[in-house]
Amino acid sequence: MNQERYKSLLALGSEQVPFGVYAIEKDGQAEMRFDHCKSITQLKRLIRQFKAAGYKVYANGR
Repeated sequence: MNQERYKSLLALGSEQVPFGVYAIEKDGQAEMRFDHCKSITQLKRLIRQFKAAGYKVYANGR
């Protein structure tokens, strides 16, 4: 997948998840996620878990 297509998919994911994690990336591969969070605490906890596992996290609501 080319870089332009990749960025457009991330933008689409960002629109779909107004408050939560919409994608994670590791070793040049991304996984689209639709993890909706109910509080900032829940969002921060989820982000910390993914970062501890070595992922780059894409999230909205910080």
